[in-house]
Formats: sequence, structure tokens, C-alpha cells
Amino acid sequence: MNGTRLVRLKDVLGRMGASRVSWSVTSIGKGSSRNMSGDSCEKCLTLDNMNPHIKVMEYAVRGPLVIRAGEIENELKNGAQKPFKEVIKANIGDCHAMGQKPLTFLRQVLALVTLPELLNDPRFPDDVKERAKIILAGCRGGSVGSYTDSPGIEVIRRQAAAYIEERDGVPSNWQDIILSAGASDGIKSVLKLLKARVGGQKAGIMIPIPQYPLYSASIAEFNLHAIGYYLNEEKNWSLDLDELVRSLKEAKDHCNPRGIVIINPGNPTGQVLTRENIETIIKFACEEKLFIFADEVYQHNIYAPNSKFHSFKKVMSEMGAPYCNMELASFMSCSKGYMGECGLRGAYSEVVNLDPDVKAMLMKSISAMLCPTVLGQAALSCVVNPPRPGEPSYELYMEERCGVLDSLKLRAKMVEETFNSIPGFSCQVVQGAMYAFPKMELPAKAIEAAKAKKQDPSTMYAFELLESTGICIVPGAGFGQKAGTYHFRTTILPQPDKLRAMLDKFREFHLTFLQKYS
Repeated sequence: MNGTRLVRLKDVLGRMGASRVSWSVTSIGKGSSRNMSGDSCEKCLTLDNMNPHIKVMEYAVRGPLVIRAGEIENELKNGAQKPFKEVIKANIGDCHAMGQKPLTFLRQVLALVTLPELLNDPRFPDDVKERAKIILAGCRGGSVGSYTDSPGIEVIRRQAAAYIEERDGVPSNWQDIILSAGASDGIKSVLKLLKARVGGQKAGIMIPIPQYPLYSASIAEFNLHAIGYYLNEEKNWSLDLDELVRSLKEAKDHCNPRGIVIINPGNPTGQVLTRENIETIIKFACEEKLFIFADEVYQHNIYAPNSKFHSFKKVMSEMGAPYCNMELASFMSCSKGYMGECGLRGAYSEVVNLDPDVKAMLMKSISAMLCPTVLGQAALSCVVNPPRPGEPSYELYMEERCGVLDSLKLRAKMVEETFNSIPGFSCQVVQGAMYAFPKMELPAKAIEAAKAKKQDPSTMYAFELLESTGICIVPGAGFGQKAGTYHFRTTILPQPDKLRAMLDKFREFHLTFLQKYS
């Protein structure tokens, strides 16, 4: 069968240091299919006539480096000799893939809702059975194989609202809760509401630089305009009002600014915003009439002693009018935190203060997707309605939960201290989330070599690291970085022994790299 093959990856420097990948596609043979008579027929869909916004999308977390990492894994399986025995994928926050064990309580509930006959099995605690019965009662036909309402099972939406009320001390309306297949789907569902030309200009969305590539990719897909505002690295990736004002002012010639994205705790930067910082952002968004996207999926991942998670909804509510009446969408997922259930794709959005007519349009839009994965909804139910003190599962649940978070806290410190001890590196405190975003001082010859390859220096560095050590990271160019600075994102997820070995390899490679390009 004829087809197409990706034959060349080309990195070029993009705006704010972001690496752009263009894919050159050539045809194998004629690239045509044959009909019954043997005559060839041309493709109706080509690169020239496909959606142009898809072509400009980029997603560095699963970009060319990860493709190469997969090729190296296959080479190792086929007996190729490398200076390493395995690929360490520190490029993505995939907790279980990096050795984190599932929570017993959560998986027990999933087992029962998937195979209800186990409800009679004495090996399962009563509180697990009770949770499973509640979920199954919310499913049509008592089966997780049935469709649910488009915004999710009502009882789980009510549980999510109760979770938010308990967290914030602020009322939450379950009808403002929308369940989704991962936070990414929830974010995109709300983001596309803003896709409209107002005053002849496309909508602009403010995103932090460095940013999680979901946002730049989705903004490109929806033909919106990305307004990058730089986080202050020297102040542990905090957010300065002057920078927000600067970026917005410059963008107004190119777009109509309509929304602002905040990632707290931060990805890829690992910072936790102070309450004062959050209040500043809210006042700015109110003055500029910006819709707030609060990406709070790492709210359980807080490590630094003086850091604390504050939800945007709570702070807005406590600030009073007019701030408590602002439009907000916040996002939470069971992929991160202490759960790490990335593959189950369970999440919620809470949309606050939406115009009722707009909210109706949002519900209509998500109905086209029928419903989010029901097992993902069940997993989220376990997160927002966990075992309580006195219930049979509580002690083991707390032991496993605390064990995961304590280990992540240890690894966050290990990563920060190691990179700060390597010549030419600086790494801010990993206050939360699952990542570090160290800065590198690279030799002039390395920068020249990267330019000769038409690569951002951080990208060239990452490729050389992968080929030499098997460590897969994401170059800072994929997240955005200030011109003339070079970073990369690494997760803190490898288990402690493997992380220690990875950091040792990193140190050895970097010293060799400096010597090579000195």
C-alpha cells in the first residue's frame, strides 16, 4: 500500500525563542491509490488543501525528540550497542510510566464498577463497595459501558462541587461542573468559545512564557493569537504586573485580548503563586475584561515549606465585588497530584459567572462529543470523594497518598540541588508540580554549532543528551524562553534511585559537552 513518510525534521527559531518544527513530506512511489480499473486517482486531501491551522500546531512534549527516543528504544531492542541500556523519558508527566504505583482505593473502585459481580467479594472493603454502587447507580443500565450526560454523571458532578466547597469554603454549584476526558479537553472546550473576531481582530489569549504547549497548540488550532507574558525567573518564576501590562499593550495592535491563562502550580517552571500575586492578576484581568483560565491540575503537588496553594475562585470570592463576579474557568485532573492516573483521562472544569446563554452554548458544544470516558469519571469520583476518617480504606489511602507526595518532595529537592551544583546551571526552587526548568549557560561554539544546524541551542543540547545518555527531556525552545537564554524541562518523576542515576549521567554529559565546545 502506498503512503507517505516523514523524511525530515527542521527546527527553526520562532517567536520568544520557541522552536518550530516543519515537517517535509515526500511520497513513496507515486503516492496514489488504485481503483478497480487500475487507473490512479489523486488524493483529495493534501498538505496544500488541508486545514492550515493544523499545520502550524506544535506540541514539544511529544515532538521530534520523543520520536527519536522511540526509535532508540527499538534500536536497543534489536541489539544495537549504545552507551546506555534504556531510554529515560523525563519529557512528560506520566507518573505510572515512571514507576509510581496506583492507589489501592481508586483501582478497587474501578474494578468493581467494571465488573459489578465483585461487589459480593469479601476482599473489597465496604467503603469501596459503597462508592462503586453510587457510581453504577448514576450510569444508565447500571453499566459504565453506557453513555452518560454530556457534562458527566450528575452524582460525580455533585461530588466535585462538594470537594471545591470543602477546599475553598466557598459555595459551588454542581451545574457549573463539567467533567471531561482529561483537563486538556476541558480547557479546549472553553477556549474555543472565545474564537470570534471582534472589531475586525482575532481574539488574543495571554499565556505565560514558559508555557505548557497545550496552550500554544490549541491557540494555533483555533486560529487565535498568543500573547506571551514572561514569568520572572530571578524571582522564582513569579508574575510581575509591569510585564502583564507590557505584553498586553504590545498585543493590542495585533489582536483583541480576551483571556488570560494562569498555570498554578506552574508547568514547566514548578512555581507556586503567592496569594498577593494571584490578587494582582485578578485585578489586572478585571480591569482589562479578560476571561481567566486557571489551570490548577497540580494543586496537590506543593513541596516548598513556605508555599501554599490558593485557588483563583477562593481568592476572587474573598476579594468581593467586582472581582467575585468575574468569569472564570478552573481545571482539575486525576492525571497529576498523588493519583497520576494519566491514561484514565478524568478531569473537571468549573465555569463560574458565565452568561447563561453562553453557558448553554458551551453545553451544546460539548454534547457533540457525547460524553467523557466513564472510567475517567469514576476515577475522578475517587479523587473528589476519597476515603474519610473511620472508613476501612482511610489508613491505607493516606499512607499511599502521603508516600507519593513525600517522595516527590524529596525528588524536587534532589533535582534542584543537583542542577545548582553543576557548572553553568541555575535552577529555581521546585515549589510544586512535577517539573524543573533549569537554565544553562552554553559556550559560544555550541551556540554557533546549533545555528549551523538551524536549531535552537537548547534543542541541539537535548538531542546530544539523548544520543549520549538515553535521557529524553524537552528543550526550553518548546515552551518559550527569553531571547539569549537556554533551558530545558525535566520531570522529577523517575523513582529516587533511577533519578539519582539520571542526574549523575546528566552531570557527566554536561561537563563533556562544555569541554567539547570550549
